[in-house]
Amino acid sequence: MSQADTLRRFVFERYPIRGQLVHMGPAWAAMMEHHDYPDEIRDVLGEAVAATALLASTLKYRGLLSLQLRGAGPMHLMLVECADGLAMRAVARFRDPPATRDLRVLSGDGTLTVTIAGDDANARYQGVVPLLGTGMAACLDEYFRQSEQLPTRLWLRADAQSVSGLLLQRLPVTSRPDGVTESGAGGISEDEIEDAWRRVQLVADTVKPAELAQLDDRTLLGRLYPEDDVRMFEAVPVFFRCRCSRERVGNMLRALGRDEVDSVIAEFGQVDVRCEFCSRSYRYDVVDAAALFAPGVEPPRGGVH
Repeated sequence: MSQADTLRRFVFERYPIRGQLVHMGPAWAAMMEHHDYPDEIRDVLGEAVAATALLASTLKYRGLLSLQLRGAGPMHLMLVECADGLAMRAVARFRDPPATRDLRVLSGDGTLTVTIAGDDANARYQGVVPLLGTGMAACLDEYFRQSEQLPTRLWLRADAQSVSGLLLQRLPVTSRPDGVTESGAGGISEDEIEDAWRRVQLVADTVKPAELAQLDDRTLLGRLYPEDDVRMFEAVPVFFRCRCSRERVGNMLRALGRDEVDSVIAEFGQVDVRCEFCSRSYRYDVVDAAALFAPGVEPPRGGVH
């Protein structure tokens, strides 16, 4: 069986090509514990979780990578976040979804956005992914083909028990005047690198969802690339962790304003805020609300989540 809740990097020793494999079982179950999604919504969200972990693992940053799908369709919001250290959370909002996994149909031709926010407030990147494919992997493949970023391909799968994913990425190389690269023993030509990149993608296209889900990383890579020298690195943990807190909820309530908060308390006796990611509940009574708006309390900085 595949390793549960791990991400493993690997490289092709001869070629400037790297990859990642991700598997989530218990962490995926923890994400879904408080949600009752239709199968189609669950699986689309699971593929997005695998994709977000894989994309985050290619970056060297401290901050947050998010993948967000918004639209006017049956699934009008899907959001996956991965903080540095591969701490993840995910949520989807839907209404009467059809029995399809087509992102364009589910979102109503919505917009898929990748956002990278570093700890530095000025370190922020955002890219819009065109929904030119039916699934998450196809959409992200097209995004990388059209962007200025490194050539990248993804293979994703998800079900009720687990999510898995494979990423391949071609790295930049330095070429000498004679057209030979500095990669590999003694250097290899750009044509050979291009042929290798095309070949490793074609081979990965043959991987079956059951293989991606059930085979351990060494067996899977050995089956796909038996003649290549593939070096695997130690697996690192991937886990579910929600970033909600009483402080963040308090910031949200202060942003709403005292009149709004007081009106809810007058009607219901308290304000009850439930986190959509982990279902944790935060309650504020009249005393708590007064403390939120007491003189000297700092104004909110940013959103709740």
